[in-house]
Amino acid sequence: MSKFWSPFVKDLVPYVPGEQPKLTKLVKLNTNENPYGPSPKALAAMQVELNDNLRLYPDPNSDLLKTAVAQYYGVQSNQVFLGNGSDEVLAHIFHGLLQHDQPLLFPDISYSFYPVYCGLYGIKFDAVPLDAQFQINPADYAKPNGGIIFPNPNAPTGCLLALDAVEQILKASPDSVVVVDEAYIDFGGETAISLVDRYPNLLVTQTLSKSRSLAGLRVGFAVGHPDLIEALERIKNSFNSYPLDRLAIVGAAAAFEDREYFDKTCRLVIESREWVIAQLQTKGFEVLPSAANFIFARHPQHDAAGLAAKLREQGVIVRHFKQERIAQFLRISIGTPEQNQALIDGLGDL
Repeated sequence: MSKFWSPFVKDLVPYVPGEQPKLTKLVKLNTNENPYGPSPKALAAMQVELNDNLRLYPDPNSDLLKTAVAQYYGVQSNQVFLGNGSDEVLAHIFHGLLQHDQPLLFPDISYSFYPVYCGLYGIKFDAVPLDAQFQINPADYAKPNGGIIFPNPNAPTGCLLALDAVEQILKASPDSVVVVDEAYIDFGGETAISLVDRYPNLLVTQTLSKSRSLAGLRVGFAVGHPDLIEALERIKNSFNSYPLDRLAIVGAAAAFEDREYFDKTCRLVIESREWVIAQLQTKGFEVLPSAANFIFARHPQHDAAGLAAKLREQGVIVRHFKQERIAQFLRISIGTPEQNQALIDGLGDL
């Protein structure tokens, strides 16, 4: 603590990201990165952009990428907002759309950045409990609120909310912004972007960090009614007019154009996920249904923290959360077949 801090800084509880180990020999299954590299077309586009133009500022509107996203999802460019990773997009959403007198609603087991943003922007919130099966119950959100946000599939559970259930939440709160955080939607879900023209209170966020293998590039976006997008643009242009650099713009746009590679890698991750689930179940694990590139599992006879420590001794790292309801679960990212085998081998004979 320093005398130079602003008063509110001392009370902030920052988000703690998953470990990024320095050791290269570890099998890293703790941060939900894609095990397969970016689209070759994305890499080629960025290579071309490595030229003398890097001395110039990028397009502040990132029109090339906005157009690519709009065409991919069948919306207009003025319905698309871009940011430096979906976390920055979410930060602007919390700041610009979710500060109201009534509390913001989100699941009690969810993306742990949500309460951090609430602390940063002074937003009251109500953490709505998941049901006994760790699922979101839409009826629980039909109460007074200043906004609603939830990941779909949820994180860290991986459980998917069907599109008709998302609509149920939207219909119950027509005067509140409902944010569907779709970081993992491409691994088994149906995007709510198809609903944005019918629900002016809906905002859908996505990232290129997971299904498009560009976590190191930091690109995220939101799709919604132009009025919601305008609010985010006003926030952005009062904060950072150039959030995306030249490499990010061309690389991300090319990734959207390479549908064949995208479909192939998503399919491989889904196939591997089902294999990992089956292998863990033969060892006695309970695995929640997952539509993400990770699974959430617990063993009735083994402590989760102890299992995580055992795996680390075998050179495999997974994510363990200490939150009370999920303290006996491990979140395990899906890797390559070789990495997945290392996970199963590391568990040994339970």
